[in-house]
Amino acid sequence: MTAHAANPDQEPTLGSGTKAVSDAPADNWVDRYAPVAWRPYLRLARMDRPIGTWLLLFPCWWSVTLAEVSNGRPYPNLGLLALFALGAIVMRGAGCAFNDYVDREYDARVARTASRPIPSGQVTPEAALAFVAALSLIGFLVLIWFNTFTILLGVASLGLVVIYPYMKRFTHWPQAVLGLAFNWGALMGWAAVKGSLALPPLLLYAGSVLWTIGYDTIYAHQDADDDAVLGLKSTALTFGQDTPFWVGSFYAGALLLWIAAGFLAGTHLVFFFGMALVGLQMAWQVSTLDTSDPKNCLRRFRANRDVGVAIFLALVTDTLLSWWAGLS
Repeated sequence: MTAHAANPDQEPTLGSGTKAVSDAPADNWVDRYAPVAWRPYLRLARMDRPIGTWLLLFPCWWSVTLAEVSNGRPYPNLGLLALFALGAIVMRGAGCAFNDYVDREYDARVARTASRPIPSGQVTPEAALAFVAALSLIGFLVLIWFNTFTILLGVASLGLVVIYPYMKRFTHWPQAVLGLAFNWGALMGWAAVKGSLALPPLLLYAGSVLWTIGYDTIYAHQDADDDAVLGLKSTALTFGQDTPFWVGSFYAGALLLWIAAGFLAGTHLVFFFGMALVGLQMAWQVSTLDTSDPKNCLRRFRANRDVGVAIFLALVTDTLLSWWAGLS
């Protein structure tokens, strides 16, 4: 794929005349049901592509549930899960909008991203920044419902969030910076329950960072040719044809760290069975990956939602069975 500015007349459109984003699912709810005036901003926040929200949210939910396992509770705190869900939606939206603001000139020169709201002219750069500020304010209002330690921990992540969009200009490992920023919830979930940190959430966080490097390397292969032309950097370009080996290595490291986190937190056999299934799913991703096929890469990237679901269900099942066994 060669970098170029897409012709607006060739961009996908909807019956209302508003422009859809080329790499969004064709039947997404934003393009089908959202009010026309809201659509550009919902697209800017990636509401038409919720996979990123799930990938941001699951480490938070894992961490909350892992902390409850160590406390011997039968299920995770539903209020905390709801707060993290709302926080993930608005902060992922803010992060994507800020990223698009920073990358607006590059996005206009890449076929896959030229139809995004800023380069296509649906949203002005100034309006995008105002939108980022509004979402960040909502995120702050969510954050203050947590304990003081978690609030301070959340504020500490902002530096990583701000610098990430610039990293592809300076380092061949922007995916590592994304991993550090995107998985901060693996620390915050435990802190929200315990009011402190310990080794299990640190291992959970480290494993999640490796996981993100792996899946975002797969994602980055969609734009590898364009990035090379534009002088941008990524692990996809760094690894090249060796990507399956590297992604497999990161996934293996993530799996081992997650298992160690569960073991130290006091999980039981059902959790480790769940992790075996996760390992098989990751092995499928790596063994069937074709980095020359963007559709193949996108499908395997999106399959990581299944990883998130499997780990969360394994942890929740562990808490319930352990509680039931205690009553027997």
